[in-house]
Amino acid sequence: MPNVEQAIDTSGWVDDYSDMLYNFALTRVNDHELAKDLVQDTFVSALKGIDKFQGKSTVKTWLFSILKRKVIDHWRKQESRKTKPMSSLGTDSETGEQKVIERQNKGAVSEIEVDYENKELRTAIMGCIQDLPEKWKGIVIDKLVEERKSEEVCKEHDITPSNLWVIIHRAKIQLKNCLQQKWFDS
Repeated sequence: MPNVEQAIDTSGWVDDYSDMLYNFALTRVNDHELAKDLVQDTFVSALKGIDKFQGKSTVKTWLFSILKRKVIDHWRKQESRKTKPMSSLGTDSETGEQKVIERQNKGAVSEIEVDYENKELRTAIMGCIQDLPEKWKGIVIDKLVEERKSEEVCKEHDITPSNLWVIIHRAKIQLKNCLQQKWFDS
């Protein structure tokens, strides 16, 4: 297998990807200077770690995954700076220190990461639903998003149960393809 570092031309990365990366970062941090810094850090990390890039994804996908981690790390740091006095954490028999340890063990930081990625995924899913044929949108939202019973959905949209199944099946295929483009390959 050839050395991936030799196979990758890094000279065009800034021209090819910086605008996309910047726009992505800006929508997540809402700060122009911070977005620029995150993109710069992404390129630096990518160049430092080029020997670890296995070519299993495109360079664009790899860079976006690095940037996503940088954004999450930024928000982790922000969250860790929000501190309260130890006394405010414990009002019962537990001490404040015990509550801090308990919160760390529960993974409050990982909850932020999960929440961030869930919001991002939810946005991608809703964008993909908007790309579905008009008739399918309401059916998909009723059945898959609002989790309504099939009988209710069929009655409201005046379709048969077999028609509902076909629409949901086809919509899932379209949503899967759309999500692969908007979520997994970005």
